[in-house]
Amino acid sequence: MDHEAQKEQWGEMEDQDGIRLSWNVFPSSRMEASRLVVPIGALYTPLKEKPDTPLLQFEPVTCKPPCRAVLNPFCQVDVRARLWICPFCLSRNALPPHYKDITQNAIPPELHLTNTTIEYRLSRPAPSPPVFLYVVDTCQEEDSLSALKESLIMSLSLLPENALVGLITYGTMAQVHEIGYTECAKSYVFRGSKDYSAKQVQEMLGLLSAGLRPAMQQQQPGRPAPMGPASRFLQPVQQCEFQLVKALEQLQKDPWPVSSDRRNLRCTGVALSVAVGLMETSFQNAGGRIMLFAGGPATEGPGLVVGPELREPIRSHHDIDRDQIKYYKKALKFYDNLAKRTAHNGHVIDIFAGCLDQVGLLEMKGLANSTGGYMILTDSFTSSMFKQSFVRVFEKDANDNLLMGFNASLEVLTTKELKVTGLIGHAVSMNKKSTSVGETECGIGNTCSWKMCSIDPSSSYGIYFEIANQGGPAQHQQTPQKGMLQFLTYYQHSSGQFHLRVTTVARNLSGPAGDPAIAQSFDQETAAVLMSRIAVFKAEVDDGPDVLRWVDRMLIRLCSRFADYRKDDPSSFRLEKNFTLYPQFMFHLRRSQFLQVFNNSPDETAFYRHVLNQEDVSNSLIMIQPTLDSYTFDQDGSQPVLLDSTSIQPTHILLLDTFFHILIFHGETIAEWRKAGYQEQEGYENFATLLEEPKEDARELITDRFPLPRFIVCDAGGSQARFLLSKLNPSTTHTTGSYGGVGATNAQTIFTDDVSLQTFMDHLMKLAVRYAATEIHPAKSARARGAYLRVSFKNTRETAQAINGWKLERAVKFLENVQEHKEAVAMRRYAGGTGRAAQGKAFGVTRARWPVKSAEFLLGLLKNAEANADTKGLDTGNLVVKHIQVNQAPKQRRRTYRAHGRINPYMSNPCHIELILTESEEVVAKGEAVEGREVLHLNSRQRGARQRAAITAA
Repeated sequence: MDHEAQKEQWGEMEDQDGIRLSWNVFPSSRMEASRLVVPIGALYTPLKEKPDTPLLQFEPVTCKPPCRAVLNPFCQVDVRARLWICPFCLSRNALPPHYKDITQNAIPPELHLTNTTIEYRLSRPAPSPPVFLYVVDTCQEEDSLSALKESLIMSLSLLPENALVGLITYGTMAQVHEIGYTECAKSYVFRGSKDYSAKQVQEMLGLLSAGLRPAMQQQQPGRPAPMGPASRFLQPVQQCEFQLVKALEQLQKDPWPVSSDRRNLRCTGVALSVAVGLMETSFQNAGGRIMLFAGGPATEGPGLVVGPELREPIRSHHDIDRDQIKYYKKALKFYDNLAKRTAHNGHVIDIFAGCLDQVGLLEMKGLANSTGGYMILTDSFTSSMFKQSFVRVFEKDANDNLLMGFNASLEVLTTKELKVTGLIGHAVSMNKKSTSVGETECGIGNTCSWKMCSIDPSSSYGIYFEIANQGGPAQHQQTPQKGMLQFLTYYQHSSGQFHLRVTTVARNLSGPAGDPAIAQSFDQETAAVLMSRIAVFKAEVDDGPDVLRWVDRMLIRLCSRFADYRKDDPSSFRLEKNFTLYPQFMFHLRRSQFLQVFNNSPDETAFYRHVLNQEDVSNSLIMIQPTLDSYTFDQDGSQPVLLDSTSIQPTHILLLDTFFHILIFHGETIAEWRKAGYQEQEGYENFATLLEEPKEDARELITDRFPLPRFIVCDAGGSQARFLLSKLNPSTTHTTGSYGGVGATNAQTIFTDDVSLQTFMDHLMKLAVRYAATEIHPAKSARARGAYLRVSFKNTRETAQAINGWKLERAVKFLENVQEHKEAVAMRRYAGGTGRAAQGKAFGVTRARWPVKSAEFLLGLLKNAEANADTKGLDTGNLVVKHIQVNQAPKQRRRTYRAHGRINPYMSNPCHIELILTESEEVVAKGEAVEGREVLHLNSRQRGARQRAAITAA
């Protein structure tokens, strides 16, 4: 199957199941998986819209505990015995009574091969209708506050009639509005400078009355919650709409006086703390959203991010790198604790920022990231970007139900060949252990289940796996084995019932080592997105340069592993079609706003990374490598062009889509004609049409985009053109000799020190071919491998280097002597903390030790390789250790339990070992010296001098 057919097949699978895999054939052993470089991962969109997804009105058929896998098309069903075999645990289960009429020709929908994704409507109702609590900042300009009030009033008509809604406003003080009190406007005031505990909030609001907690009582879906203490603040929309609209219309700018040299006092932390306390008391584990509308940074109370004086600037990336941050760590800890409470209760926090300055998204990012909330960053609440994005939050389906799910959870089940190592996305761990949990950790790991308080059709999650098999594939297997994954997504539907969506996928396992099917199954687009999520996850905790080095290292290793080339010959470097775009994606990822924080505020960086971790493959690729289309008189419609400076031409119009920006760029000549008004003159209709074409395409792009992108129209040489120039490949810069090569005569010159894509690829090819392994004849060699060996990497590496190149007999004897402390291993690279040993003098060092365990593992591998050589018929007495390599394996975690309840972390540093034995070449005996002629032993300098003298004499 060619690459284009494969891409089409993967696209169909994504449309059907909402999932794409980095490798569509799984390696059969852990060693083979470690050589892939790019991890085995899936980008999964649980609620991907698919009109023909069956909705079953009964409970799913599940396997017996602890497996609990759901009946799926890959199960073996015995229709005569009414039994089915679970492919995950191989248990036999009886079919329920209502399946008594099934036959080979009449099977239930969940067993149809086309229904690998299916949805169940469960009988369990939601504990209460969805809750929407607005938290509004009143420290804003009048026009911005008025626009926000209009948007909030409009949103009430978009909510379900039974939805509960409430209002909290804040400025210098936080006020909880009692909308259930109709006599007059009534609110509870909290001091903005005080940190209130959850119990204090509940006591002040009168929420702790016994027996009056609506979330603890079951009720029919669609009905309002029982009238309790919380009903004074949260009421059904149809019941309180008049009172709430009146309260919103009466909102005014915070009256607290502010001098010209100070910021508004804004207690964002207190307002959020009160909102969380109100929700968790009465609506625990019920769907609800806390929607924060912030018009500026918190300057008072817990969670403040900057002081009230204007002379004190808000933190920048430079301040964070130098650790010159006064409030950052304390605010981050405060909001992270709020996020944990909110996620535990099953609620969501959305952040809508409407301010030219930073509002503290960097500190508050955990609120949205942990709960799956929306994060919208705009200049003002008057902008269409906020208004249209806010409306799209409340989009509905054909049945007039909101396209958002509440209080969701995702569980992953795997067959014995695979283990799940973690998830990267907007979720928190549920700390559920099972046989599907792997030893290593990637992202949010050590669990097979995660909680997503909010989920919608665009929510995507990166899930990573490892191979559990130590050995290779089973011998004499008639049909290829399959590795299977099942994703179980429970969520509260906006209609009031809980739903379960089940997706089951299966992929073939590879054959023996070196199976070409693995390389052919590589999906470079999905791999680029999964690797970008790992890079962003690392960037949150590591320094930027370290992450860039990691990206470069992974790219070099991948190209060195899968490219065709001759050692030390970059001109011979070739990549297969399904690998050719991957280096290009990594080049643009290195330059993207996700890893390069220059010219971006910390809030913008937090916003960009939040959106990347939410979108699917196609949208994520647009963020990593934007699309560029060209419009000219010579062609009809748009033409995709290279994201390169050579694409800027005077008579072209360019349309750039970076996901966050939609930009129309007019070339120099086009801009002059437009300013001259030619498009309005008779006879220039084609020019007017050319100007309108990119605008129509831009409108189509904006229609389906969330959050709404910023729309920019600019001309060549204008200030806004920087948005385009910053994304282009700088093939023509001020440092190039003639400003570009072929076709670059009229190209735009970009003043930057960044390297071009061509320079990047040249260096990549040089490095990839440099680290190629020396070719070894397979018929004359024998191999042995060990993966994830529980032995010290540093000691094993030094021991392996000591025997590299030795004859097998000598290497075995040396390792046995090390075990008996008769010979020592020279510690050259990892000599820290190593004492002196007299036995090191034999190797010209003073630092040496006796790593007994490393010697034991290497000795076992040598004997294994010797047995393999004997099977091949090689001369075991003439074997040499031709190649031996020790690589670090992913670190593994355990716990060390100590006295008095103390627990210490125990970090294991396992390693992979590979060695190759070959037959040594026959050495020709040197002839005896001629009588009367002295045998000279010359060094290289002396030999060179003699050769030069001979040449001169000649």
